[in-house]
Amino acid sequence: MDWDNLRYFLELARAGTLVGAARRLAVDHTTVARRLQALEKQVGSALFAREAGGHRLTEAGRALLPQVEAMETAFLAVESAAPGVRQGLHGLVRIGTTEGFGNLILAPQLARFALDHPGLVVDLLALPRLVHLSRREADIVISLERPARGAVVVVKLTDYVLQLYGARSYLQRHPPIHAPDDLRGHTFISYVDDLLFSKELQILDELHRPEHFALRSTSILAQYEAARVGAGLAVLPAFVAAQDTSLVPVLPGVARFQRTFWMSMPGDNKHVARMQATWAFLREAVAAQQGLLLPAPVAT
Repeated sequence: MDWDNLRYFLELARAGTLVGAARRLAVDHTTVARRLQALEKQVGSALFAREAGGHRLTEAGRALLPQVEAMETAFLAVESAAPGVRQGLHGLVRIGTTEGFGNLILAPQLARFALDHPGLVVDLLALPRLVHLSRREADIVISLERPARGAVVVVKLTDYVLQLYGARSYLQRHPPIHAPDDLRGHTFISYVDDLLFSKELQILDELHRPEHFALRSTSILAQYEAARVGAGLAVLPAFVAAQDTSLVPVLPGVARFQRTFWMSMPGDNKHVARMQATWAFLREAVAAQQGLLLPAPVAT
């Protein structure tokens, strides 16, 4: 039985779509389909059910999957131990996380990680939505909510602080704010309620229900840009806004909030060398950024 066919089967099982598997394997999706057809002919059974949303393992496919995963583990062990084989990490790792955290905290760190491992390809999905581990949209997901179920490995990655901010230009044009009641009548910037991807971001309700919004956006970076030009007040992560001298914390003793990032990956990834290395690197890199993520409270 052709190991390459089995490898294509494994990546399709993980990605769930021909296009996703093709991207992981750096081939055309027709190649994945052709390899799958060859394998199904060899085993004499359909391994996937074709559905509108992608490919779902059949009973035969589910029975074959752990055997192929064991073969992959053995192959990787031989590859890393045998004399004369290539050294270092190789292959694709896809990381999904929130937009601001991905762009501002992870991107510079992962770029350096990729430079240290030229055989590795890192995909960073920094999106203003949930990246679904269950759909195999990514190999490692960093999210605001801890996965509730599934065969996944989960760790608390870090806490981080959010704060209500206003531009100096905005605050100079509006009445002073000394207490939460003073927020009445002020203009705000926030998320689009019906497109909010996590209940952990429903922060304004804990402080004040705004009467007027200047801008609502699915993008935290768009909210930051609107706040810094003085369009209104916004709750922003400190790692986004704290170093911008045009922004000032508003009600620093009251309007300060803490949330948590959780990191997870499928249990079957924990034995893959590139996943192990990336997982460990992310924990170390984020631990080194605690000054940005959890800054000391501003003195009032």
